[in-house]
Amino acid sequence: NLYHALRSNLRRYDLNFANFANKLCGERRLFRVYYYNVLQEPGQRAEGHREQQDFLNALRETPYLEVRLGGTKLAQGVPVEKGIDVMLATDLLLFAWNNLYDVAVLVSGDSDFAYALQAVKNMGKHVEVAYFESNVSKDLLDVADVRHQLDRNAFKGLWISKHPPRRKRTGAPTAKGAHGKGDQ
Repeated sequence: NLYHALRSNLRRYDLNFANFANKLCGERRLFRVYYYNVLQEPGQRAEGHREQQDFLNALRETPYLEVRLGGTKLAQGVPVEKGIDVMLATDLLLFAWNNLYDVAVLVSGDSDFAYALQAVKNMGKHVEVAYFESNVSKDLLDVADVRHQLDRNAFKGLWISKHPPRRKRTGAPTAKGAHGKGDQ
């Protein structure tokens, strides 16, 4: 999802989502933006949960944006996202069927959405995919009418603050320049 992709690719998540949506939309009329995700469990990584809450709270302040959250279920002791892909694909198809948009812009690299995008194209809609090169499926790119590669340059001028939010250090200090899982 976008939150994790921003953190892993750009080391920040303080995106001005309204400006990002407007950049992807260009001169076209914006119907609405939907953001799909699963809440991180506060007991697993408290700092990650807090950062995600900050991100979601900023999204909720964005005009014409709805946050849609799915759940998790344990599979062999590991939390697994449930319902998010189906929720997104259902909305994509339902809104196309009801003729609520002409162009769908999907910010994802997940191949699971390729078939839904093809179905939307078969209804006469155009589909665009915005993606990070580090995590994108060839199947998804093959379906897209237009591709928007997301990199550092794509986000110039789209951050809420000039500098990325500083993370609170927990536990033992790490060597300068070393990044463990929790420092990403």
